[in-house]
Amino acid sequence: MMFAVPLLFTSCFDDTETFDADLLVGKWVSGTEYYRYDSDGTGATWDTSDDVTEEEAQPFTWEFDTETNKLTLLHKMEMGGVVPKYYTVTNLTESNLKYEDQYGRTFSYQRVN
Repeated sequence: MMFAVPLLFTSCFDDTETFDADLLVGKWVSGTEYYRYDSDGTGATWDTSDDVTEEEAQPFTWEFDTETNKLTLLHKMEMGGVVPKYYTVTNLTESNLKYEDQYGRTFSYQRVN
């Protein structure tokens, strides 16, 4: 009985780390792929290996739920329409961003500015 009680109480606590959404704002890079998160919930992504510059970047809007660490990106397509992408942030500091998609693929970025 003495050993069972602590197990019951520890299972009731959520030890999920939460992250500050303000840390997401800025420019991030992974190889040749860039993401810029603006403070107004908009952003842009581009890949220099495709000879695309920041001025030609694909726009998106973003939301970050700090309680669940869920990051939603809504990519705006040139021909119209929106492509949603969903991620779970696993690390977010002033210099590192890491998240994974619903298929278990992980993505890591370093802050540029």
